[in-house]
Amino acid sequence: MRAKCEQSSVSLGAISYDYVDVVHNTEAYDKINDNVFKEALTNPLSTFSADVDKASYSNVRRFLNQNQMPYKDAVRIEEMINYFEYNYPQPTNGDPFSINMEIGKCPWNEKHDIVMVGLQGENIAVTKIPSSNLVFLLDVSGSMSDQNKLPLLKQAFKILVNNLRNEDKVAIVVYAGAAGCVLESTPGNQKEKINASLEILQSGGSTAGGAGINLAYKIAKENYIVGGNNRVILATDGDFNIGASSDAEMTRLIEEKRKDGVFISILGFGMGNYKDSKMEKIADAGNGNYYYIDNIMEAKKVFGKELWGTLYTIAKDVKIQVEFNPSKVKAYRLIGYENRLLNKEDFNDDTKDAGEIGCGHTVTALYEIIPAGSDEQVNNTDLLEYQQTKVVNSSDIMTVKLRYKKPDEDISKLIVHKIKESNRKSDNSNNFTFACAVAEFGMLLRESEFKANSSYSAVLALASNSKGDDKEGYRSEFMKLVETADLLKK
Repeated sequence: MRAKCEQSSVSLGAISYDYVDVVHNTEAYDKINDNVFKEALTNPLSTFSADVDKASYSNVRRFLNQNQMPYKDAVRIEEMINYFEYNYPQPTNGDPFSINMEIGKCPWNEKHDIVMVGLQGENIAVTKIPSSNLVFLLDVSGSMSDQNKLPLLKQAFKILVNNLRNEDKVAIVVYAGAAGCVLESTPGNQKEKINASLEILQSGGSTAGGAGINLAYKIAKENYIVGGNNRVILATDGDFNIGASSDAEMTRLIEEKRKDGVFISILGFGMGNYKDSKMEKIADAGNGNYYYIDNIMEAKKVFGKELWGTLYTIAKDVKIQVEFNPSKVKAYRLIGYENRLLNKEDFNDDTKDAGEIGCGHTVTALYEIIPAGSDEQVNNTDLLEYQQTKVVNSSDIMTVKLRYKKPDEDISKLIVHKIKESNRKSDNSNNFTFACAVAEFGMLLRESEFKANSSYSAVLALASNSKGDDKEGYRSEFMKLVETADLLKK
């Protein structure tokens, strides 16, 4: 008997997308409005928080592998760019990351330039990473019964368990209608015991996410390692429905818990009722990072190859502020990071939360630049009547300032770099070219008003020319996703 089709909708902030599906779909994504061009003369400062979340890319991959175009607001371009590794040099001056800058022509608009700002987190030897106090907080509610939820979750966490060191320890908290501890804090050398506790988990009941979070942080605090790596790892589809469950309630709860010095990682699973908006907010509020596990290979990447980047923070509250020189730049646009923007006053305010960078992580940001002297109309804002701006003569294109705190400190440190015309390259690096390819792909998926002459064929050409060694095959996979999207749009 054929299943009955129902009219369903996906909530995207103020936008709902209606379509016909076999089952009711309640996936939720926050609305994203593309950053617009801003005049350097009247708005010279651009301030934003670093972001190492990668959930958007693997979620987009899930849609395309199911022969569906992703929802526009599921596409966060900065997370797509930062999914990939870039060949930036290791830091050498005592800071936890290096800063790398490059400027070149914009591939999708020949009248514009692209400026790339890339951060490379320090790769720390596993033997030098402090002992870890981990609490697995696992959603075992009825909504987690699908094969790509709890069964995949179990296999994913077994990969993590098998990479634990003897000095690490793990507790397991589960929640459904209520929360409970199924494994007290256990040394990492007791892998069979930990895996056995994972294996017996079954799904059922409603979803008391708030109660689970409270219990997980309580256990993390009870087993706190001074100078160690203390972290809750939450795995869920995000569909909390009893107790504290709204985005605002969950955010306030996590903001309070982070004061205990415990970080958080969010792993999203499943589809249909997936609450991306909630999980991103929790990660942002809790000194955390956010991943979407669409298959076992992604679990291997997060909990295998990139394990200590996932689990060990080397810098927190990382903020970036760029000042553009109006004599060189008419206007600029930050590509992505729409939900990471900060007020200019937040940059020097150490009480303002920002993003974290893990061991070995890279963070890449792209600005699209309209050069000074361009006759392109940016906006029609009236001239100010009561003040004038005098431009200082300088060969700098822009100044990049960065603030960060060490994980156990509350006072930030400042790093300043300048980019000059001499940083321009006629033959740009693979880092630059591939990041541009991913950005262009993201704009096409979002049907961005700024995509200009973007095309899937142009994305493929850029990616092919900058694929590099690609030992893990991630860039080759990206190219297949581009081909898939191209075919789906024809």
